[in-house]
Amino acid sequence: MKILIVGSGAREHAIAWSLYKDSRVEKIFVAPGNGGISQMGPNVENVAIKATDIDGLIEFSKTNAIDLVVVGPEQPLELGIVNEFEKHNIKIFGPSKEAAQLETSKSYAKNLMKHLSIPTAAFLIFRTHREASAYFHEQDQYPQVIKASGLAGGKGVTIAESKAEALMTLIDLFENKKHGDAANEVIIEECMTGQEASIFAITDGKSYKLLSPAQDHKRIGEGDTGKNTGGMGAYAPPPTFIVNDDVIEKVKKQIIEPVLTFMSEEGNPYKGFLYVGLMIENNQPRVVEFNARLGDPEAQVVLPLLKTSLLDLILASVEERLSDETIELLPKTAATVVMASGGYPDEYKTGNEIIGLDRINNEKGLMVFHAGTRSENSHLVTSGGRVLSVTAIGDTLKEALSHAYRGIEKISFAGAYYRKDIGQKGL
Repeated sequence: MKILIVGSGAREHAIAWSLYKDSRVEKIFVAPGNGGISQMGPNVENVAIKATDIDGLIEFSKTNAIDLVVVGPEQPLELGIVNEFEKHNIKIFGPSKEAAQLETSKSYAKNLMKHLSIPTAAFLIFRTHREASAYFHEQDQYPQVIKASGLAGGKGVTIAESKAEALMTLIDLFENKKHGDAANEVIIEECMTGQEASIFAITDGKSYKLLSPAQDHKRIGEGDTGKNTGGMGAYAPPPTFIVNDDVIEKVKKQIIEPVLTFMSEEGNPYKGFLYVGLMIENNQPRVVEFNARLGDPEAQVVLPLLKTSLLDLILASVEERLSDETIELLPKTAATVVMASGGYPDEYKTGNEIIGLDRINNEKGLMVFHAGTRSENSHLVTSGGRVLSVTAIGDTLKEALSHAYRGIEKISFAGAYYRKDIGQKGL
């Protein structure tokens, strides 16, 4: 099979790595890919087409007789990439533009949850600066959560600790257009407490299977302080005091199944990966957000624990026969630590040479998934905020974390930053 993966991050690298192991895969193209993906092997090739250039991707798929397209990031989903590829009868894995609204419009998702009585934070939706400001002038209870409704690269959420911070955030969103049109609608909701966790399902619109749950680390600073990022590290699975069988059963019955049933009945069946971000307190899960794809960095720990062929699951989803499949997971723990450019998630420099990758490339149980890297004069250099995800597998969380951090210590680039407390909640 010839496969085209759309995207350029560590998530797409992890998807390519998972599919590359399958003997049925003849060639993998990644558009646009990154420096690490291009070094995977002779049958993996980057393609200089942006993930949002749908016409270009369709033309490439036709010219190269692509058998399957796998969409990694959310932006092309919002643009309707699945709808357009299906018009050309090209097999593609991911939700339609309408189904992807679960992520691309938080207001849609919150109203859907309210309609289906899905447990989530109490919320209000505002479309003007004046109305949102008036709301906060009457509030004395903090913190409160402020979210841009649209896509903001994981950075559109502020936990306002005071009225002053809330009002400044509204100025950034409505007046300064910090996140552009993504903040045409703004959601203000209660601040939930408990343990965060992520549940991942693969679905064909009717049936679904669960991958390993995971726990992400969104904040830039240790101890979960500072600004939100795209994610600074993750591990899977969380211990049972965070995610246990009771929690999983509630997620299935109270969240996933009502959503899939409703969307199918509405004529927008949800196919692809479904990410359910949770806050769990006293064994009761509540939805923080939905994502219409695998998380990043969660993909970098969830996929290495998947013993079942990822290709089998994807094909079963696309062909609407997922009920026939079974999922088997490795009885291990995986942990990943993100190495970022100094200054991220604000301004940062790129073009710094990455040193030391050759020292860990063949080390058992250790993988490096690239995100912000590119090749330059036969060297790998940084090209983004989140640069690398160093992932390790172990029998225990402690072992996986120790292995991942040993790998981190062998890699260097100017200004490199990483959190040293990934996985501490699980320990």
